[in-house]
Amino acid sequence: MNLGKLKQFRSWFISAGIVLLVSVWLASGQVSSDAPEEAPRSVITSTAPAPQSSVRVRTQSAEEIMRTIVVNGETAPARVVDIAAETDGRIEHTGVDRGTNVARNAVIVRLDERDRKARLAQAEATVRQREVEYHGRLKLKGESYVSEAQLQEAIAQLEAAKAELKRAQLDLEYMTIRAPFDGALQERHVEVGDFVKAGDPIARFVDNRKIVVTANVSEFDASYVSTGQKAQAQLATGEIVHGIIRYVAPVADKATRTFTVELEVDNSDGGLRAGGTAELRVPAERVLAHRVSPSLLTLDDAGNVGVKIINEAGEVEFVVADIALSTNDGVWVAGLPDLATIITVGQGFVVPGTMVNAVAEGDIDTAVAIKSGDED
Repeated sequence: MNLGKLKQFRSWFISAGIVLLVSVWLASGQVSSDAPEEAPRSVITSTAPAPQSSVRVRTQSAEEIMRTIVVNGETAPARVVDIAAETDGRIEHTGVDRGTNVARNAVIVRLDERDRKARLAQAEATVRQREVEYHGRLKLKGESYVSEAQLQEAIAQLEAAKAELKRAQLDLEYMTIRAPFDGALQERHVEVGDFVKAGDPIARFVDNRKIVVTANVSEFDASYVSTGQKAQAQLATGEIVHGIIRYVAPVADKATRTFTVELEVDNSDGGLRAGGTAELRVPAERVLAHRVSPSLLTLDDAGNVGVKIINEAGEVEFVVADIALSTNDGVWVAGLPDLATIITVGQGFVVPGTMVNAVAEGDIDTAVAIKSGDED
């Protein structure tokens, strides 16, 4: 491209740019117009009140009930004993299989007794020999043929022989390991032919004639629980069992600030199994409460459990409630006004502090009945 054409192109480009800028400027309204500006339209606001939400309510009075402490726990045998060998030896016989219920003193295992029986026989022979020596010296002492020191030596040797006999007898008894009480063999750690030393674990034995439900209660509830108190527990199977509180921890757990409680339940028929979950229920105090459906319980922003009611001002109010008792017919909640207007339908669509159109359950039922009659 020569120099003349370049200058001509540059001039055309500049002119086109100027025209474009002017067009944009005019379109933006920066240039004044002789036409009068249109007055802004006024915004018309409605002063009519917003329609109120309708809720269904039921007015009911509080009733006096027994508040029950309900906490989750677990079941365990009343006693658990780990049995260890009391002497060295080889297992010769096993008398009880795992899971078997046996009476006190039933043989669990027996060690090889042959060596111990031989030691016992030797100890018995030694005692007999020392007795002969003692009586002989005693007779000679009376005839002044032995000194007092020789007689005392014979007495000491006899006592030592008797002590050795006692040890041999006990050692033989230790060869047979028996059930310490009526119960069941939970675990056996040895089999025939195993060699054990004193202190080695042999078996775990449990007292399953009674079952203990263990749970932890809060600092507040602990003041309502005492030993000897009657209580009950619901097992995982749904079965309700009754028992006596046998233990309340005197000191709270540092981590949870709760107190351990144990409920002892009779299991003489062996029908209950230990090691499962259970719900401990302890009667606490008589309180005024309302029975409501669990579906009426809601949470506020702080996570508190409560019920929405209509207060005397006609507003929705959230009332924090304490679940005093839970039954198959519903839950009993304490903390509501004695005469409470409880929202039963629509509680999830209204917020505290708002006015609502409260329709009593009886009014709705009556209206439905009238409408049905008209249709007939």
